[in-house]
Amino acid sequence: MITDLVVIGGGAAGFMGAITAIKKGLGSVVILEGTLKVLEKVRISGGGRCNLTNSCWDISNLVNNYPRGEKQLIGLFSRFSTTDAFDWFQKQGLTLKVENDGRVFPLSDSSDDVIKCLTNVAKDSGIKVFTNSYVKQIIKTNQGFDVLVKGSNNFKAKNILICTGGHPSGRRLAKSLGHSIIQPVPSLFSFSTSENSLKSCSGITLDVKIKLTVSKKKFTETGSILITHKGFSGPVILRLSAFSARNLHSNNYKGEIRINWLSMNENEVRTKIDLYKLENGKKFVLKNKPFNHLPRSLWKSLLLSEAIDSNLKWADLSKYEKESLVKCLTMKSYSIISRGPFGEEFVTAGGVSLKEINFKTMESKICKGLFFAGEVLDIDGITGGFNFQHCWTSGWVAGNAIDSN
Repeated sequence: MITDLVVIGGGAAGFMGAITAIKKGLGSVVILEGTLKVLEKVRISGGGRCNLTNSCWDISNLVNNYPRGEKQLIGLFSRFSTTDAFDWFQKQGLTLKVENDGRVFPLSDSSDDVIKCLTNVAKDSGIKVFTNSYVKQIIKTNQGFDVLVKGSNNFKAKNILICTGGHPSGRRLAKSLGHSIIQPVPSLFSFSTSENSLKSCSGITLDVKIKLTVSKKKFTETGSILITHKGFSGPVILRLSAFSARNLHSNNYKGEIRINWLSMNENEVRTKIDLYKLENGKKFVLKNKPFNHLPRSLWKSLLLSEAIDSNLKWADLSKYEKESLVKCLTMKSYSIISRGPFGEEFVTAGGVSLKEINFKTMESKICKGLFFAGEVLDIDGITGGFNFQHCWTSGWVAGNAIDSN
């Protein structure tokens, strides 16, 4: 079968690239998906709700959510940003909503509606979709490419768009056509700790300031943490894991985190404790706390970790114990011994080297007619719809650049 464009990978970037290319006037477009179903990552995203973008409308803020690819994305987002993605889906008939944390979902809270939207537009545009079509090999020819598919379906294509996400097949194909690959490592994961004092606090979430040290490299973030039965998770931890992904990988996922449980400086905490001690001298320290928003079980576990007597009254709190408590509340240290489960739709840091891509077109600088979009590139975002946004953007830019000449 001869076609203007073969898209390898039936995910978010692949569908956006294919739809954009055919609507721009490309004669024939084929999507090849190696598995039995297209858009599976879309299906499972956001717990089946599909967090398809984010309401971070300002590009200079938006690119801060990408540990790798920030520089390249400035130009890409100036052409197709979160606003454009939002409008694009609404114009296709998918009603969207923005949640308080900025994440964008379909109004129906169903990822199936996102899948129906993309597959219906593709079908109506004349795009042919082949599932269970694993690409074994791509051969460069004078006319374009020969695409050899497992089984009997083979294609001749003038252009190729590789959108295989984190799957190794796309990296293998890119390498066979001359591209260098940045070795992928996990991104977006929780931290496990050997600390036992927080086990009774599992399920607690609160806003904290946190500093991660891996070898001698330091990473600082502020945001919501979730205490788990094995350690720490939540948005602030996932963001830290993304920005430190390579450092943690090379250090065998060992490190140290210091948590400011109150997001206050030492002097503020010290002053508040002094005042509380003055006014509540007869009360027990364990049962009465100066910081109302701090969950009681966390307060108790922090006191116990500093060996503060459960029968101690505020009036009897020594200067040494007070300073110990201040340090505990503002810079408590925990050893990271491993990463927790690799999650958030299996985002990886790594992929096709960005130096080998023309980001005005998403075309390879090495192989004419070969294009890339989505996570197959060494670009990744934090949780919150940012990885899908990169897929929509890079797919749209590639689709617009591909022609049949």
